[in-house]
Amino acid sequence: MSDTHHGFYGSVSDDIWQRAKKIKLLICDVDGVFSDGRIYLSNAGEELKAFHTRDGYGVRSVLTSGIHVAVITGRKSKIVETRMTALGVKHIYQGIDNKFEPFEQLLSLYNVTADEVAYIGDDMVDLPVMKVVGLAVCVADGHPFVKQHCHMITTINGGHGALRELTDLLLLSQDKFTRAHGMSI
Repeated sequence: MSDTHHGFYGSVSDDIWQRAKKIKLLICDVDGVFSDGRIYLSNAGEELKAFHTRDGYGVRSVLTSGIHVAVITGRKSKIVETRMTALGVKHIYQGIDNKFEPFEQLLSLYNVTADEVAYIGDDMVDLPVMKVVGLAVCVADGHPFVKQHCHMITTINGGHGALRELTDLLLLSQDKFTRAHGMSI
């Protein structure tokens, strides 16, 4: 077996490839992963965020390929609920300080082990879960300390397609890429 595998975003180590092959559940942070981490506030106090359609396509692709997706985020926002619901994400945990509690609930709900979970995040609050999952991923512009404690760092920044980079890897490693059906929503 080779030491590396070719992915769309560069070479992937055999270790990461083997970890990705086992994934049955993808858990995502929102701010800094689905978005670039910036929060826009209008004069009326309305919160705005930008989401990339490539990430949406990736989420739809893994969902239609039998990989579950959940979101655990520290902030609470109607925008997140609206976006995740549109993508088909059924489990959306918002306003969460301790991400480990919903993580444990998701393990039970989907009957998966921690080794069968990928988690993508960008900051310190994500570390407790990242330290126990089978594939811990940090976005390219994530916190430097978090990058030291993950298996993979994306080549793309959060909010600009980093999540798609991970979903493509999951699909490629599981030989599901060409059969996946996403939507740019």
